Amino acid sequence: MIGQLRGRLAEKRPNQVLVDVGGVGYLVQVPLSTYAGLGELHTEVTLLIYTHVREDALTLFGFVSAREKHFFELLISASGVGPALALKILSGMSVEELVPAIRAGDLVRLTKIPGVGRKTAERIVVELKDKLEAVAIETEKPAVASPAGIEADVVSALVNLGYDTRAAEDAAAEAKREAGASNFEKLLRAALQSLSAPKGRSTRAGA
Repeated sequence: MIGQLRGRLAEKRPNQVLVDVGGVGYLVQVPLSTYAGLGELHTEVTLLIYTHVREDALTLFGFVSAREKHFFELLISASGVGPALALKILSGMSVEELVPAIRAGDLVRLTKIPGVGRKTAERIVVELKDKLEAVAIETEKPAVASPAGIEADVVSALVNLGYDTRAAEDAAAEAKREAGASNFEKLLRAALQSLSAPKGRSTRAGA
């Protein structure tokens, strides 16, 4: 069972990275928060790994912090929440936002996350509320990025996720107006929420 990877960052996209460990490339699924916290390509990275094994696949999920990995494991302990959905949840909201939302039973906020319906949100609240009593909320650290390049980075990230360029540019511009442009991760989340709204559901490339 793989628990940690340390190696060279060979490729990175908003939802996955390729880590070169001694000439072997490991494809790792990551949430947006981890993606935003990674350095430049070809620098050394260390990821904490959750290994998900099925009969037909072995998938690695990576995190830059033990706290985020622990929260991921809490999410998949809820009924109906698999690793892929847990990753979407962590990409839709930070741990600092998720903890109070779950504690307060804020279904409206939780269902704004792409892929999370009301029943799933209810199960998460019911099954995780008590488990979160020991989870402390830390001050969120903004991702390092130049203000001038954040919007362009968000557009690039959305295109990598499968959205067409025009829709990505429109969503990034709208998110910038609403959320500001001081933090890549927040701006990307806002753009994803904009694209997940009814008006944006047909904006996937090839849709």
